[in-house]
Amino acid sequence: MTTRHRARAIVALDAPTLADAVAMVDTLGDSCDFFKIGSELFTAAGPQAVHALRQRELDVFLDLKFHDIPNTVRGAVRSAARLGATLLTVHATGGADMLAASVEGAGDECRVLAVTVLTSLGSSELGRAWGRQVDGVNEEVLRLAELARSAGVHGIVCSGMEAAAVRAAHGDVLEILVPGIRLASGAAHDQARVSTPGEVVAAGANYLVVGRAVTSASDPRAAMRQVKEALR
Repeated sequence: MTTRHRARAIVALDAPTLADAVAMVDTLGDSCDFFKIGSELFTAAGPQAVHALRQRELDVFLDLKFHDIPNTVRGAVRSAARLGATLLTVHATGGADMLAASVEGAGDECRVLAVTVLTSLGSSELGRAWGRQVDGVNEEVLRLAELARSAGVHGIVCSGMEAAAVRAAHGDVLEILVPGIRLASGAAHDQARVSTPGEVVAAGANYLVVGRAVTSASDPRAAMRQVKEALR
């Protein structure tokens, strides 16, 4: 049986330096307790970025989208879990063996989410990247979600446009994280498939990632309050 989910909001710290990221964390204060560290910040600051947030007793979504041979990914995920990440990502297209290895590497320390189709891609772009005709992103997301489930991954990453279909197909077996969140009337930026917080809640997502809609706002705390209100 599928139950109603209370989605947690995660703010993306897509900052060039650790000092910039910490400044945003301090600006948001107690309005947010879950942050995403992606490629830009991790490349600049490394594990120190995770340590800085964990010292503040904040949850960390380490969004590095590992994609390599199974043994390499197993070791990378093991190291990420030891840093204290709550969630981390791998690419579903790495295959069943790689996905299973990532779960093994994570142990009981964190949860692994498989990225299905990046929210910057539409059907035509996806078809060009994969070298074949794609009837629709929804079908590709469902196909990769099934692969992730069969490999024992904890959940998947997809856009809000596919979240309801994944929830309907898999019930509560897979957790769902939705990036590409914008506030009502907000800009889509470089995302092709975006959703509002309210749409994500209705679709049954467990987590949503909000970036520039909060971090580039004139008043980030007010923007974060708007996100939380929508989640209620």
